[in-house]
Amino acid sequence: MNLLSMALMALVLFSCDGGNDKKGGKSLFTPVSSGRPYEMLVVIDKAMWERPAGRALFNALDTDVPGLPQPERSFRISNIGPDHFNRGMRIFRNIIDVDIQPIYTQPKLKYSRDSYSSPQMIMTIQAPDEASFEEFVNKNKQVIVDFFTKAEMNRQINLLKKEYSGAIAAKVGSMFGCDLRIPAGFERYKQGKDFLWTSQDRPGTEVSLNFVVYSYPYTDKNTFTRDFFIHKRDSVMKRNIPGSLEGQYMATDTNYVNVKEFSVKGEYAFEARGLWYMENDMMGGPFVSHARVDRPNGRVVVVEAFVYAPKDKKRDMMRQLEAALYTLNLPQEQQIDEIVIGPNLEEEKRVAEPEK
Repeated sequence: MNLLSMALMALVLFSCDGGNDKKGGKSLFTPVSSGRPYEMLVVIDKAMWERPAGRALFNALDTDVPGLPQPERSFRISNIGPDHFNRGMRIFRNIIDVDIQPIYTQPKLKYSRDSYSSPQMIMTIQAPDEASFEEFVNKNKQVIVDFFTKAEMNRQINLLKKEYSGAIAAKVGSMFGCDLRIPAGFERYKQGKDFLWTSQDRPGTEVSLNFVVYSYPYTDKNTFTRDFFIHKRDSVMKRNIPGSLEGQYMATDTNYVNVKEFSVKGEYAFEARGLWYMENDMMGGPFVSHARVDRPNGRVVVVEAFVYAPKDKKRDMMRQLEAALYTLNLPQEQQIDEIVIGPNLEEEKRVAEPEK
């Protein structure tokens, strides 16, 4: 859907707008946001968009998604001048508002949610001049990308709270004592010792979507290193995911594995993403894993998503599956509300302005 079509649709939706309430701009008549996941609208002066300040922002958004076998962009980017940022355009799901004025003393990021539509995130980047804006964006480009990536994942997590595979949730509960919400449609599974694999094939395609859950005893902090992860993953997958012929099994491409530490519900977590392949076969694809410590039970619980889709783009598939990894609840944990997206960013409450 192009911007003109979205604008026309928005005008119809807004014809019933009875005004906003005081809770962040959301009201009974707040329309559904337009645009597809990972689409971005940048509100910026057209001439500035082509100058170094605008190019810095474009280059920050136009980065490759990590962990995929072929280059795929993080976002699909559109831009519009402030004079055309009217009712129709304001309902876009992801917006960056460039605000450069000499009234500001230093650059700053802030955001608002669901101001003109729902779900919606608007990030405002303020700066006193174009030079400081360019420098600020270059220093914070990963913050900007992560902010909108996590916002999209939170939307998927909210969907999974309402609709998910009850069969697999029950199986994860009985085997591991954990709760995991993965998309509906995953019913087929294979069970091993402290191991569960569930997959879903898309009819008429070669696409296969997969989740695995496994656990092993927790020894010490050296468990969470790149080398240990690869060794453990390879041993588990070789034992549980063989190929169709003798001598075939899943393995990790050690040249393409990146790891990092992060936090879920204030607790330590370990992420690994990269590429897998089938030994003695041509199959392969991307994966992402989360490893978390279940301290009362003295174990590490790993949840992983991987995809086989040789003829398809994989960004949206992997990000949809990755969002489900955040729904893992270890025993006695509460269901996650959302991923924290901007701990150091100021949230503001935008109020819809009357049309001029």
